[in-house]
Amino acid sequence: GIHVMAEIDVPGHAESWGNGYPKLWPSLSCTEPLDVSSNFTFEVITGILSDMRKIFPFGLFHLGGDEVYTGCWNLTPHVKQWLDERNMTTKDAYKYFVLKAQEIAIDLNWIPVNWEETFNSFGGSLNPRTVVHNWLGPGVCPKVVAKGLRCIMSNQGVWYLDHLDVPWEQVYTAEPLAGIDDTAQQKLVLGGEVCMWGETADTSDVQQTIWPRAAAAAERMWSQLEAISAQDLETTVLARLHYFRCLLNHRGIAAAPVTNFYARRPPIGPGSCFVQ
Repeated sequence: GIHVMAEIDVPGHAESWGNGYPKLWPSLSCTEPLDVSSNFTFEVITGILSDMRKIFPFGLFHLGGDEVYTGCWNLTPHVKQWLDERNMTTKDAYKYFVLKAQEIAIDLNWIPVNWEETFNSFGGSLNPRTVVHNWLGPGVCPKVVAKGLRCIMSNQGVWYLDHLDVPWEQVYTAEPLAGIDDTAQQKLVLGGEVCMWGETADTSDVQQTIWPRAAAAAERMWSQLEAISAQDLETTVLARLHYFRCLLNHRGIAAAPVTNFYARRPPIGPGSCFVQ
């Protein structure tokens, strides 16, 4: 019952590709984003996506598109020449790159998913099949679905698990359909994703960073809007999360205590599951 959506983030966050294929770097001093002016860049993307298509049968594929800092394109002579010949700005080139990557994915029978910067920058040009992945903050999905595109909610203020100071109550009460009253538009919100980024975690602490807060978001997502606990969360939800956290512990999953403002803080005193 689980589908895996893979992501290859282009043109930013791909600096490591140049270790194997140095021609993907615009220059040795401009190693990210990938070289937009080179056909070889898109040949490599096509080859990688073709191989990935054999591995990931799920219909959605994430092409990234976030945090693309294009300044060094202007400082790289051959890229700058390419831009000038086409009367393009770096913002135009960013759009060109994203749309070309979308075409490659669509030709492979994938539905492209892109981070919200693509929608914020050139939403009217995205392929109509595009799924926009919100992360920067609230209020994006209502704009996306109003344009007829689909959306995934991962608002970093509440659903980024590496933000350790977000308590479970905020995770639980985050609503993917907030600000969307039209029933038809609500159906364009595919759901949400809690994100666990690796900058502040390794194998020693990743499990207690994910759990039990991910479970709070999971209940939010699988419950109908009308069925969600709207009363005092301490009396309606907390006991379930306590039980689930202890169940995880007994199964060898190092889930952190529920009422724990900083997600990885240890229990206060021994035997917290037995106290609960």
